Amino acid sequence: MSPRLADQPEILRTRAWGDYALVDSGEGQKLERYGQALVVRPEPQAMWHPAKPAMWDKADAVFDPTDDDEAGNWRFNRPQPETTALAWGAARFNARFTNFRHLAFFPEQAANWEWLQGAVAAREAPRILNLFGYTGVASLVCSAAGGQVTHVDASKKSVAYARENAELSSVSNVRWIVEDARKFVQREIRRGNRYDGLILDPPKYGRGADGEVWRLFEDTAQLVSDCAELLAEDAAFLLINAYAARISGMALAHLLADRLKDRGGVIDWGELGLVEDSPRAAEIGLSFFARWSDL
Repeated sequence: MSPRLADQPEILRTRAWGDYALVDSGEGQKLERYGQALVVRPEPQAMWHPAKPAMWDKADAVFDPTDDDEAGNWRFNRPQPETTALAWGAARFNARFTNFRHLAFFPEQAANWEWLQGAVAAREAPRILNLFGYTGVASLVCSAAGGQVTHVDASKKSVAYARENAELSSVSNVRWIVEDARKFVQREIRRGNRYDGLILDPPKYGRGADGEVWRLFEDTAQLVSDCAELLAEDAAFLLINAYAARISGMALAHLLADRLKDRGGVIDWGELGLVEDSPRAAEIGLSFFARWSDL
C-alpha cells in the first residue's frame, strides 16, 4: 500500500524560546537574539519595514556578506565570546559566529526537533540515523528522547563541534561518523544494518571527507532510494529537509512517495519558518521539508 500524501502543505512555525528569538526583520535583514546577544544577518525575504527600528542600534554583531554564496565576515560592536551555550529542551549546544552567516545551528529547525522528539519517544530505544548531521542538535534531541543515534557528517570540524555539544548535554551514547553520507549508507546496506528512523538535511552543495562532490538536485534522489533500503520493516519515519530556492516541499514529498511506495503510512510536507517576536508576527520561510511516518 502506498503512503498517503497530504493534500495541503503544512507551515511549521518556530517561535521565540528562552535562548532564541527573531526580534525584528525588514529592509533585507533580520535582527535575532542568541542568548543575550543581538545579531543582525542578511535576509532577502524581509522586504517590509522593521517594526522596532530603535532596537537595531543595540546589535552586538552584524554580518557583512562578501559574495552571493553566504560567505562574509562579522563586525562586532561589542566583544563577544567565541562560543555561547544555548539550550532547546534537553539539548545544549554552542552558538558560534561562522563565516557563512549562521551561528552553527539553524533555529527554524526547532519545529522539526519538536516533531522528532515525539516520534522517537513513541518507540522504545529506536535506532536513528542522522545524515548531514552538522553540529548535532537533532542528534541530541533524538538521544534525549531515547533514541540510539548514529550521526554522520563529512566535515571533521562539524563532528568535533557536535561532540562538544554532546558533552554540554551530558550525552555519551551517540555514534559519531566522519564520512560521506552516500558512502556510509551504501556500506550499511551491504552490512544489512537497518534503522527505525532517518533524518536527512543535505546542503545545496558540499564536499565529502575525500573530496566527493555533493549536489542537491543531482544526488538526492539516489540517496533517498538507498535510505529507503535502510529502513527497518517496522520503521517509524524518514524526514528530509532542504535549503534551496528551487526546491519545494511538494517535490520532496513526491520523491518520498515514489521511493517508499510499498510502505503505507503518511507523508506530510511543507515549509519551515521563523515567526517574529512582535505584535505583527511577520514570518520568514527558510527551508522545505517532507516526512514519511508510520507511527
